[in-house]
Amino acid sequence: QQSAERCVSTLLDLIQTKVNYVVQEAIVVIKDIFRKYPNKYESVIATLCENLDSLDEPEARAAMIWIVGEYAERIDNADELLESFLEGFHDESTQVQLQLLTAIVKLFLKKPTETQELVQQVLSLATQDSDNPDLRDRGYIYWRLLSTDPVAAKEVVLAEKPLISEETDLIEPTLLDELICYIGTLASVYHKPPSAFVEGSRGVVHKSLPPRTGSSESTESPDMAPSGVQGAEQPAVIPTQGDLLGDLLNLDLGPPVSGPPVAASSVQMGAVDLLGGGLDSLVCHNPASSFSDALVASCWMGGGSSFTPAPSTAMPANLGAPLSSGLGDLFDLTGGVGTLSGSYVAPKTVWLPAMKAKGLEISGTFSRQVGSISMDLVLTNKALQVMSDFAIQFNRNSFGLAPAAPLQVHAPLAPNQSVEISLPLNTVGSVMKMDPLNNLQVAVKNNIDVFYFSTLYPLHILFTEDGKMERQMFLATWKDIPNENEAQFQIKDCSLNADAVSSKLQGSNIFTIAKRNVEGQDMLYQSLKLTNGIWVLAELRIQPSNPSFTLSLKCRAPEVSQYVYQAYETILKN
Repeated sequence: QQSAERCVSTLLDLIQTKVNYVVQEAIVVIKDIFRKYPNKYESVIATLCENLDSLDEPEARAAMIWIVGEYAERIDNADELLESFLEGFHDESTQVQLQLLTAIVKLFLKKPTETQELVQQVLSLATQDSDNPDLRDRGYIYWRLLSTDPVAAKEVVLAEKPLISEETDLIEPTLLDELICYIGTLASVYHKPPSAFVEGSRGVVHKSLPPRTGSSESTESPDMAPSGVQGAEQPAVIPTQGDLLGDLLNLDLGPPVSGPPVAASSVQMGAVDLLGGGLDSLVCHNPASSFSDALVASCWMGGGSSFTPAPSTAMPANLGAPLSSGLGDLFDLTGGVGTLSGSYVAPKTVWLPAMKAKGLEISGTFSRQVGSISMDLVLTNKALQVMSDFAIQFNRNSFGLAPAAPLQVHAPLAPNQSVEISLPLNTVGSVMKMDPLNNLQVAVKNNIDVFYFSTLYPLHILFTEDGKMERQMFLATWKDIPNENEAQFQIKDCSLNADAVSSKLQGSNIFTIAKRNVEGQDMLYQSLKLTNGIWVLAELRIQPSNPSFTLSLKCRAPEVSQYVYQAYETILKN
C-alpha cells in the first residue's frame, strides 16, 4: 500500500510533463490502481480530466471513460465529458464503445433525472446503428434491464466489486517455480505439476528454477536430502474417485483415503419398538432415499472433479520450509493460528417438560469430545411414583444420528430425584432428510409410558477431526465448486481478533488453512468436514475495530450452509 501511494505520486508527476504518450500510459495505470484501491485516490481525478483532449490511444480513452463512469457522482460535468466522447461514437474502437456504453448507463443510474436523453442516445447507437454483435447485445441487455426493473439494473451495474487479489499468492513457492518452467503447457493453467497428468508419474523428471541468490529457502541438494523425503510422493490435489472425469484423465494420484472402521449400525433395545409408528406419524413420509447418500453423490459427482482429502497428519514435504518472498505468512499455519481449545458445549435446556411426560422431565445438550458425540441428559422424576426400565430410540434423521449404547439408568429413579447420563451417539443410523435439517425426534420409554419430543442439535457436533484440507486442494476445490453454491452471512457483535477466532473455531474442528491480510482486514481460509463426508470451505473476513464479520461458505451441498453459519455464530459468541 505504501508503494501504491508512491506510485500515484510518481504518475501525477509524469502527467504534469504533458508528454502525450506518457500521459496516456499513466492514465491506464491509474485506472488499475483505482480498481485495486477503490475510494482512496479519487483526488487525482481532476488532474486526469484536464488531459482529456490529448487522449488518442483506444486503451487510454477507454481507461478515462471507465474512471468518469465509475466516479460520475463525484465529477460535476461527467455528463459533458462522456457526451464529448459520444460525438464520434462510430469512429471509436470496440473497446472504447463498450466502455462508453457502460459508463453512460452508470451515470444514468446515479443521476437519472439529468441524463435520460444521453442514455437513450447511446442505447440507440449501440442497438440500432451498430453492426458489432458484442456492442449490440450489451446494449439490449442494458435497455431491457432499465425498462423492466431499474432497481435490479442498479444492483447489477453498480454492484460492489470484490477486492482484487493475486491468485499466485495462494500457490506454494516451490510449486510456482515448477509451473513457471512449464508456462506454455496446461500445467500452468490447472496449477498442477505435469506429473499429475501423466500415468506412471514416478518416472517424470521435475524441472525447477535455479536457486535464488540470497534465498532463505533451504539450499540442500537432492543428494543430501534424507532418504525418507526423497521417496515421498507429492500429495494429490484432486485424487481420483473413479468418476467420468477421473477415467478420462486417468490421473495417477493414488487410491482414496480409507476411513476408520464403522461401528455396528444398531443397538439392541429389547423386543419392544419404542417408535411403534407413533413417532413416524409426526413427520412427513419422505422417499426412503438416503439424504446422506444424496448429499455425498452431489458432492462427489455433481461438480466435475472429485477429491478425497489427505489425512490431517499428511503434510507436504516443504510445508515447514521457510518462504523466501514477502508472502511467506500467507500460509503460515503456526504463527497466529491457535491450538485446540475444546469444542463448545451449549448449556442444557429442557427438551421434555414434566407436564407433558407424566412427571418425567428431560433436559440436555449435545457435545463432541475427541471424535465421540454424546447426548448429555438430565432425567428428573417430578411424579409421585418410582420410574424405571428406561430406554431411548431416535427417528430417522438427516445425518443418521443414533444411540451407540442403551440408555443406562442403573437404579430406579425415586420422586424428586435426578440423574445425569451421557449417552454416546454414532452416525450410522437410518437416514431421512428432515426440516429443519438438524431436527432430531426422540422416543423415551419408562415403566409408565412412551414419550416423544424433538430437539435441534448444533451442526458442529458433526464436524470431524480430519477436516483440515491440504492447501492446494483447498484452492482447487474452491475454484471447482460453482459460484451459485456460495453463500454469504454476517456475524455481528463479535469482538475477537483473528488469532482468537482461529483458536476458538479449531476447538470445534473448523480448521484454518491460511491467514492473510488484504486492505487492512484479516482473511481466514478454513475447512471443515461433516460425518457423512461433506466438505465445507469458508472465507472469514475480520475487520479490526469492526464487530461484524463476513462469512462466505462454499459447499457442493449448499443446503447445509445455513446450519454451518449458525454453528460459526454459536461458537464465536459463546
